[in-house]
Amino acid sequence: MRIFKDKASLTAWSLVLALYTLVAFHFPFFKHALSCVEGGFNGAVLIVSAALLLLALDFLLYYVLVFLGRFLGKCVVAFTLFGDAVMLYFVNTYQVLVTDEMMGNVLRTQYSEASGFFSLSAVLYVLLLGILPCIYVFARKVDYGPWKRFFGRIGIAVALLLAVVFGNMKNWPWIDRNSTELGSLLMPWSYVVNTFRYKSAERKKNVKEIPLPDPTAVSETRDVCILFIGESARRDHFSLYGYGKETNPYTSKDTVTALVADASATYTAAGVRAILEPTEDRDLHEILPNYVLRLGGDVIWRTSNWGEPPVHTEKYYTMADLRKMYPDADGRYDGILLEGLREEILASDKDKVFVVLHTYTNHGPAYNTNYPEGFEVFTPVCNTVEMSKTSPEELLNAYDNSVVYTDYLVHSAIDMVRSIPDRRSCVLFVSDHGESLGENNLYMHGVPMAMAPREQIEIPFLVWTSDKSLQVKPLDRVGQHHVFHSVIRFFGIDTPAYDASKDVFE
Repeated sequence: MRIFKDKASLTAWSLVLALYTLVAFHFPFFKHALSCVEGGFNGAVLIVSAALLLLALDFLLYYVLVFLGRFLGKCVVAFTLFGDAVMLYFVNTYQVLVTDEMMGNVLRTQYSEASGFFSLSAVLYVLLLGILPCIYVFARKVDYGPWKRFFGRIGIAVALLLAVVFGNMKNWPWIDRNSTELGSLLMPWSYVVNTFRYKSAERKKNVKEIPLPDPTAVSETRDVCILFIGESARRDHFSLYGYGKETNPYTSKDTVTALVADASATYTAAGVRAILEPTEDRDLHEILPNYVLRLGGDVIWRTSNWGEPPVHTEKYYTMADLRKMYPDADGRYDGILLEGLREEILASDKDKVFVVLHTYTNHGPAYNTNYPEGFEVFTPVCNTVEMSKTSPEELLNAYDNSVVYTDYLVHSAIDMVRSIPDRRSCVLFVSDHGESLGENNLYMHGVPMAMAPREQIEIPFLVWTSDKSLQVKPLDRVGQHHVFHSVIRFFGIDTPAYDASKDVFE
């Protein structure tokens, strides 16, 4: 084609890509802006100003990258276009906001989880919106021009930026109020800037844990405590809390106490950390399993998930480890976390045995793949990862089936420890966060806490113990930090780190 034989000026080349980026990737941005802005002349000025600002920013990005980097600059531009296509798919399909917390989730995601989001639509987004423009990036020959032209074009673009910014001074309060949502929808700036923000925050965290105070005493009773860290379990879909569908047919017979709880965050890493730490703190304190291990207890961590702080026990088992240990077990589901666990507890010579089961069962978008066929109680179910394209009934049925399977796992753990002689036992289930299932056109989780809907915050907190003298307090509401202090109390550990106000037991 002649267009690929003739050279284009870098100015024209960059302007074409900037216009393409504005049109192809910013529909969610302008849709949200229009929903927030008042009508009339000022509203029109805001929208036009935003378009000019984005055009100038993207032009600067592409022009500077390719003039200074040449072929390498083109590679970076192609990467941003590919990234724009992927992020647009997630924004349109799951209505997510591209924040630093979300980028943390992306960077921590393993292939097994990411593959669950693949669909034909995702392929089309990447192919049509990402790969095709990348062909233009590399195939179109460019006349880079002299340095004099480079500085001239940069000056014009910067002048336009400044004119737009200072021409909207009276609208700065509106921009400030809506900056989080609007900023998270700017491509490619949202995921690039928020990736650096996430990495910067991670570097600032303490590399080494702050040790908790040594205990003054530890009881001599032989105890076992199993802590389920749930994934994306929302409280209002548990029949123990009054949900209309029977999603807790197993634990409802176990004399389980269901406490009303709120999560500290809407994403896994922060939620798990809150469950394991004594209090809300930016510093990384010694987490509960490491503390129990240091005090001479036996700590067993089994996980089908990820995102936890560093756990020091040698008895740390992933799904891959468990499949090797128990080749005859069904390794597709979280039930394998319980495989051989009773025998492992019986073999322990420690007085205190602390087991953490970090599950995945209620994680989307493919809820229907997280439980065995026998637990498909509610039908029909959603069988696509594009949650917005299925009926609400099918989506809720698939999610509720996953809750039934979670309930079965908790009941199985209670049955197991009940059968272990000579040990007081306790089973806790607490979710890392909740889950949106289409309410307000939101799906899954990860919305910043300042604007998170209740569906992503309200979580189940289930307590069972064999010790009839250990009663649960009639608390109105608890948080994830209650886990730390309740387990410390159950194990009879007398320590300055214990806070009675965050203990669920009388």
